[in-house]
Amino acid sequence: MPIWMGNAAVAGPSKQTSLLRACVSTCAVFASSIAGTAPAMEFHHVSDIGVFLHDKEIFVGATSEAGRNGYQVLTPLREPDGRIVFVNRGFIPAELKERAKRIAGEPAAPVHIEGLLRLPPDGRPNWFLPDNRPDMNYWFWVDLPAMAAADNLDRVAPFYIDADATANPGGWPKGGITAIALPNDHLQYAITWFSLAAAALVIYTLSQRRPGPTS
Repeated sequence: MPIWMGNAAVAGPSKQTSLLRACVSTCAVFASSIAGTAPAMEFHHVSDIGVFLHDKEIFVGATSEAGRNGYQVLTPLREPDGRIVFVNRGFIPAELKERAKRIAGEPAAPVHIEGLLRLPPDGRPNWFLPDNRPDMNYWFWVDLPAMAAADNLDRVAPFYIDADATANPGGWPKGGITAIALPNDHLQYAITWFSLAAAALVIYTLSQRRPGPTS
């Protein structure tokens, strides 16, 4: 039994990979078709079209994977029917906060974006996070109602979109903030089951040994 379970654990990752590929290929939907909070849709691939309101950018404090201080830029996207969807366009270093320094990455024409649907937290994610500072346009977590109020926006969707890693003109912001990765514990499971099998074999072997005749 342990050996069979070990083999099954080794085979598991390929099945997980297939499931992830199936999700990527079949789960993309138009964000404009999502009306409510849609908790079941979080992390699904979505696409949307609209015009970015660059003058209403929101800055969320962030650090890059390389340890560089900066911001995640959440920009309101006005859909054709007038609804607003905030889009996390990605990371910029602190020295590029001024729009004039990355004007190439701020298209005025309608855009088509793709990414992952995200839901904001119900409140402060951690007790040690400071309060958001709308007065300074410095945010520590995503609070869509407060962000909408700070930008004087209405008809704001209750979700936002993490844009994918498609390069922006000029190189900034850098998207792809959220990466989907299914947990893969199969190697650990395989080691555990094969270890149990080896232990069982040792115990069985010792139990079959009979003491030799005594003189």
